[in-house]
Amino acid sequence: MCGIVGYIGERQVAPILLEGLKKLEYRGYDSAGIAVYHDAKVNVVKAKGRLSVLDERLAGGLNMPGTMGIGHTRWATHGAPSDLNSHPHTSTSGCIAVVHNGIIENYLSLREFLSGKGYAFVSDTDTEVIAHLTDYYYKGDLIETIIKVMNRVEGSYALGVICDDYPDEMVAVRKDSPLIVGLGYQENFIASDIPAILEHTRSIYLLEDKEVVLLRKHEVKIYNIDREEIQKEVFTVNWDVASAEKGGYEHFMMKEMSEQPKAIKDTILPRIRNKEVVLSDIDLSKADVSAIKKIYIVACGTAWHAGLVGKTAIERLAKIPVEVDLASEFRYRDPIIEEGTLVIIISQSGETADTLAALREAKKRGAKILSVVNVVGSSIARESDNVLYTWAGPEIAVASTKAYTTQLSAMYLIALHMGVMKEYVARQDADTIISNLEQIPDKVQRILESKKDIQYFASKHYNAKDVFFLGRGMDYNVAMEGSLKLKEISYIHSEAYAAGELKHGTIALIEEGTLVIALATQKHLFDKILSNIKEVKARGAVVLAIAQEGHVEIEKEADFVMYIPETDPLLTAVLTVVPLQLFAYYVSVEKGCDVDKPRNLAKSVTVE
Repeated sequence: MCGIVGYIGERQVAPILLEGLKKLEYRGYDSAGIAVYHDAKVNVVKAKGRLSVLDERLAGGLNMPGTMGIGHTRWATHGAPSDLNSHPHTSTSGCIAVVHNGIIENYLSLREFLSGKGYAFVSDTDTEVIAHLTDYYYKGDLIETIIKVMNRVEGSYALGVICDDYPDEMVAVRKDSPLIVGLGYQENFIASDIPAILEHTRSIYLLEDKEVVLLRKHEVKIYNIDREEIQKEVFTVNWDVASAEKGGYEHFMMKEMSEQPKAIKDTILPRIRNKEVVLSDIDLSKADVSAIKKIYIVACGTAWHAGLVGKTAIERLAKIPVEVDLASEFRYRDPIIEEGTLVIIISQSGETADTLAALREAKKRGAKILSVVNVVGSSIARESDNVLYTWAGPEIAVASTKAYTTQLSAMYLIALHMGVMKEYVARQDADTIISNLEQIPDKVQRILESKKDIQYFASKHYNAKDVFFLGRGMDYNVAMEGSLKLKEISYIHSEAYAAGELKHGTIALIEEGTLVIALATQKHLFDKILSNIKEVKARGAVVLAIAQEGHVEIEKEADFVMYIPETDPLLTAVLTVVPLQLFAYYVSVEKGCDVDKPRNLAKSVTVE
């Protein structure tokens, strides 16, 4: 996601900030900027595009003197990439400058409040409210002001703040978004990730949520939200730069799988207010939803698998007929698009060639387009009538993990929004689903914490030649994604089958030692899949089963069982896929494959 770097000391700050931001380029970004204190004021320079654009404007930092400053690389969430939307953001007077990672969930109400107080907004971002809110509360004590801001702001944030009135001080805050403090001699640093400052120090403080930091060049003080000073142990970094970029993980894929609880939380929680799904970023009124007669979901690869789950959710909650099409087929098959047709486009990059072409074909035929996209300002986002962004942040590994689970989360929100609008979902049922949705991030975290169980199973079966995934209903949709992950990064032949089709040919492929992964999370289909497990076991298969907690009877049939936390059966897809991602990862590691860059594959498919 976005990157933060800050420095206070005796050296010229701009070159240090630029170099630190370059170390964070792996995180992905669309614009960059820095704010530097000099000549009794905060000076800001920022630019859309690559860091090289900013670097050129600043002559490598030589034409922006000063020894204290903050820098930022932005991955757009609120507002398209532009110079104005880039960080740092400043108060109207320019006295206060702020860089921010995360999402401010109540920024709309804060923006309305501040506008009523006479503050003029120049960007589309959620971050600008922090700059103005800081100015609103500021009475001369910056720490006290930031604590007041923290008590007013809802969401996730890591902040770096500088002010004209404090030429020798910088303030930083962390809540649900990573931030560290680097310790040097007569200089100190802040950063969103270790690589940004590893060249200068290996001694850091790892901040916890709601901790406030006051940095001077010769000292660092850390406070809790009650302004009580905290003593912390110094953490010494013993990683090299390459490892540091991955946050200490061996591969980006594992790092990104581990980021899923936060990514899902960022996608879901800002859109749930007072137990209501509020999709303020899309314009779909009750009349618009009532007028929808048919929905096409169009996507490729992993996004297509998310669409299959989305179909189940929309049809179940909103009672609207849904077809799911591969984009490469949709654009050529002369689809029937009539009045009342909505096309939902799903794409991580927003640049997938087949998906973009399908979008244009659908628009040409008169369809309304709602896209579910991760990259703000991408081609698909720009050409859609409405966009629901998944705030997953950038994925470096080719095999998609957190992009998929945030796409699922977005589809659940859309389905529930439509179901409530059409009055097919009772208030009590909606409350139950929303409550379960809010718990999903913590439940994903629980699964990740038990990853050693999947690692053990993978270590015993990484030499499999063929693997079959079985599931019924939504489990079949998730099985397809699990099979794709395994193929992508381990190069093992695998296939996913609807378990009810076993007797129609597939069972002929099962022989002694064949590995079968059976998904059994749908309560109303549990007995059916149990019978399918018995069938393949009778032919000599080795079975890994995935079931919801409490269904221990499956242990009598399967060789190994991985349990997911109990949740609404409609929402199991987000949980079920995590063990499958982990299994594919550990098999790939055991085989010595290039996990992050599998052969013949690219992250964004921009050609047909």
